[in-house]
Amino acid sequence: MTAAGNLLSIFKREFKVYFISPIAYIVIAIFLILTGWFFFSTFFLYNQAEMRDFFSLLPLIFSFIVPTVTMRLFSEEFTVGSYEILVTLPVTFRDIILGKFLAAVAFVAIMLLPTLSYTISVAFLGELDWGPVIGGYIGAVLLGASFSAVGVFASSLTKNQIIAFIVGMIICMTLTLIDKLLFFLPESLLGFLQYSGAGYHFQNVARGILDSRDLLYFASLIFIALFGAHLIIMERR
Repeated sequence: MTAAGNLLSIFKREFKVYFISPIAYIVIAIFLILTGWFFFSTFFLYNQAEMRDFFSLLPLIFSFIVPTVTMRLFSEEFTVGSYEILVTLPVTFRDIILGKFLAAVAFVAIMLLPTLSYTISVAFLGELDWGPVIGGYIGAVLLGASFSAVGVFASSLTKNQIIAFIVGMIICMTLTLIDKLLFFLPESLLGFLQYSGAGYHFQNVARGILDSRDLLYFASLIFIALFGAHLIIMERR
């Protein structure tokens, strides 16, 4: 089997597992309840046809939800012993990590699909500016992919899914909130710490502006997290 075929096999295996268990449906339901309640509870107060409130909440909600999606990816394999079987198959560690990562990203993308109903509802109620909406969903996929990579890294650290969730959540939460805490920090660190915040780059994209610096940030975060997972898995071998 080719490298692409191996990767696709891992992806299909992991993606299928999500929907075998009821946990996937519970996670999607919780995500939609949270986003729907927070969005519509404030939407009618401002009387404006826009999705800004939805996208402003997304990084914080993703900080909890995405680690839930990824916590089992390696931790479960370590616990039940299926990881030993997996590494005996003719697949590389890169195939395993990328397959699991892409399955998580695909799940996050599917989780976002029902929220398009929010956009349709807003468009019926007023004249919606589609630029920030399209940018917001592009940013949401990039953010979801970045947090999924962090979750893969966290899951590779331990066979305990709860610990994997907590580690992933702490990292994602830090990346989300670091630019909100800048007034506590020395002025010399402001530029670097603002650039390191995922929430800062997500909001830039969500405004409908695709800047190469923001795209480079998300690509770098994904690479660093997945490379870290690769090093840890190599050590376990």
